[in-house]
Amino acid sequence: MSNSTASKAGSPNRARSDRPAGALPLPALLALATAVFVTSLTETLPAGVLPAMSADLGVGEAAMGQAVTVYAIGTALTAIPLTAATAGWRRKRLLLTAVAGFAVANTVTALSAHYALTMAARFLAGVAAGVAWALLAGYARRMVPVHLQGRAIAVVMTGIPLALALGVPAGTFLGAAVGWRVTFLVMTALAAVLLAWIVLTVPDFPGLPRGGRVPVRRTLAVPGVTPVLSMTLVLVLAHTILYTYVAAFLDHLGMGGSTGPVLLAFGGASLLSLWFTGLHIDRRLRALTLGGTVLFAVASGTLAAATDSAALVYAAATLWGLGWGGAPTLLQTAVGDAGGEAADTAQTMLVSVWNAAMAGGGVVGGLLLDLLGAAALPWSVLLLLVPVLTVVAAARTHGFPVRRGPSGA
Repeated sequence: MSNSTASKAGSPNRARSDRPAGALPLPALLALATAVFVTSLTETLPAGVLPAMSADLGVGEAAMGQAVTVYAIGTALTAIPLTAATAGWRRKRLLLTAVAGFAVANTVTALSAHYALTMAARFLAGVAAGVAWALLAGYARRMVPVHLQGRAIAVVMTGIPLALALGVPAGTFLGAAVGWRVTFLVMTALAAVLLAWIVLTVPDFPGLPRGGRVPVRRTLAVPGVTPVLSMTLVLVLAHTILYTYVAAFLDHLGMGGSTGPVLLAFGGASLLSLWFTGLHIDRRLRALTLGGTVLFAVASGTLAAATDSAALVYAAATLWGLGWGGAPTLLQTAVGDAGGEAADTAQTMLVSVWNAAMAGGGVVGGLLLDLLGAAALPWSVLLLLVPVLTVVAAARTHGFPVRRGPSGA
């Protein structure tokens, strides 16, 4: 989103100018971070309560596991058309609508006694996620000056590792203690609180004027957009292959009971990575992206070699978190910078590509598991990271430039 557009937003921008130089609007940004948390946790929560959900709804665990896939499909299919259809909406109204969609979807999921209805609710949640993901990074960018945009996105993206490191384990514990339905009702309550928080603290901005949104085809022609999107597709595919089947891989190593602690190490390292990314992204986007990919590759190689060493597994999980934790922030920032005046469309395309890769990762990982066994998973990830590094290294001028120029607004 261009700064000229943001400057027309009225009172929220006056509030921005009243803050000391270098200060972030933390209450508003933390509200957006909570929206990211709700989005991420709604997506991944079924994995933590899968056996109970499948038993209650009378289907197998494999069928119930498609609750995550359906969510990703809902996001991938609807993010671009819905974002285009709502481009003229005021941003706060659109954000409130998306959060309300989560409240409805999680309530239906909690109360449903039928598998088909549950899957329909999960698809609705994915649709709400598509709207939210396409909106949140651009919203954060519009709240702050250009030199703080990367840091603002980093604050908002803390919701992802918090959901993975704390939300899923807490949801799993709560589901075991009081039932999986209560867990989803808690998500509804959190969405209700978030609605009030947004109303009270988040500034409003206008949508785009009619015809102001750059079409997808023209956006793809903008230098740098295609490298970021292609790198995102392969990187997220690699991550999802490993993350989705990490329990099966650990079981293959004889560490089947250590999934929770291993993921906790991953989540803690992801938070550290995100903090470090937030400090340096506005000056070192390219170096951080290359470094994170290398750390992920080293982690994959370590897991491939960790045939009988728990210490190596935990070390690999930590390196994986350090490499992955900043990725959403880095990619959202990179595609926004590359897109320029087409940044909104580019952000929406990133959302669709990301979720298509997640859905594909579940399928590809399952095929690898069935055909080649769990030992093949880290090797396949390592192979996929080669083109990722190649694309980032080649995109020196556009996409992942050596220096973020003024167009990174």
